Formats: sequence, C-alpha cells, structure tokens
Amino acid sequence: MATKQRKAPPKRASSKPGRGRAASRRAVQEPLAEYRRKRDFTRTGEPKGGRRSAAPKLAYVIQKHAASHLHFDLRLELDGVMKSWAVPKGPSLDPSVKRLAMEVEDHPIEYNAFEGTIPQGEYGGGTVMIWDRGTYRYGGTDADPIGGLRRGYAKGDFKFVLQGKRLKGSWVLVRTRRGDPRRSQWLLFKHRDEFAEPGSDVVGKYQTSAATGRTIEEIAAGKRGRRSAG
Repeated sequence: MATKQRKAPPKRASSKPGRGRAASRRAVQEPLAEYRRKRDFTRTGEPKGGRRSAAPKLAYVIQKHAASHLHFDLRLELDGVMKSWAVPKGPSLDPSVKRLAMEVEDHPIEYNAFEGTIPQGEYGGGTVMIWDRGTYRYGGTDADPIGGLRRGYAKGDFKFVLQGKRLKGSWVLVRTRRGDPRRSQWLLFKHRDEFAEPGSDVVGKYQTSAATGRTIEEIAAGKRGRRSAG
C-alpha cells in the first residue's frame, strides 16, 4: 500500500516587515512622527523634541499663533507629549460660550517654551507668542487621575483644571465629531466656578506674552523681551 505524501507546510511570511508596515509601526511607536514629518528643522527654530523625564505636575500652555489665520493653540501634557488643539477664537471665561477646538498632531513638551517666528513656507509659518502657561490636573471623579485623563481623552470628555497665569479653574473639551483622528472637532468651554466671568473677553484683555511681555508685532520684529506678564 502506497504511503500518502505529506504536504509541505506553507511558507511563513518573512518576519522582516515591508516599508509601508514599518512606517506604520514607527508612527505608532513614535508619537511625534507626524509633528516631525511636517517640519524642516534646518529652517524652523521649533524644537524637534526628545525624551524628557516626568515632571511632578502636568504642563499646560496656550500659544497665540499669527499664521495664515490668527488662532490660539491649546496644549495639555499627557503621556510624554503635548496633546494639542487649534482654537480659532481662543478661550472664553464665559461658561455659556463654547469654542471650536480642532485637534492637531501631538507636540513635544519642549514646545511649551517656544516663542518666535516660523519661516514663511514652513508648516504653520507665522509668529508664535506664549499667551498663557502653567500646570493642570485632572478635573473628573476617577480615583486614578492619569487614568481618568486617558479615559476622558479617549471618550471625548476631557475634564481638566488649569493653574495658569491668566486662565484658572475647571474646563472641559468635548469631542463633537471624530473624523480624521488628527483633525477631530471638539468644543472647549469653561465650567461655572469662582474663576468664571460671564460676558468677559479674556482674549482681548491680554495682548502680550505671558513669558516675555512682548506683543505679536514685537516678537515678529525680533525685539527682546521686557518682563514676564501676568
């Protein structure tokens, strides 16, 4: 009786990933990949970013950005990067006012200290001013603050408490449309607390840098900073 020939086992795919897969894997492993891809660091003075040791408090910054369209960039530290949103009209201390916030790529923590002019032709070309800065903490009820921030961000209900020079108190970012994961739409608004100011215009009130006291025009002209502003 003839013995049956055993079929050769199927060949395993090479463990060496293709270029597309490798690029995708790097993007997952490197949270600043999108940020770095968009910038030529031989031309712009923006920080490339690197590994930073964890600080005892989470950093927060808002930068006024005179690019093709004037807007404000809100950045909140989480998991070693600055989660970032472009807020066209800037923040409001009036709890009845909800501001559109477009999520953009993660930025390095070193970006918190960046104030200067991005060359025209580069991504985000224009003048950047540190409008407010400080620290923040979780504003929800989860017993694990960092876990609460992560879950709130993932869910689209990101509650936080600011301790800045100009902005303080409880705030929330609520995602309204997911869409492109790097361009999700959110709403930013102030909770009602002792720092709320109905009818106020905090963006109009402060026209200088919270770090150097300079106006956007003085930063663009390369003038030296005068002082830290409140």
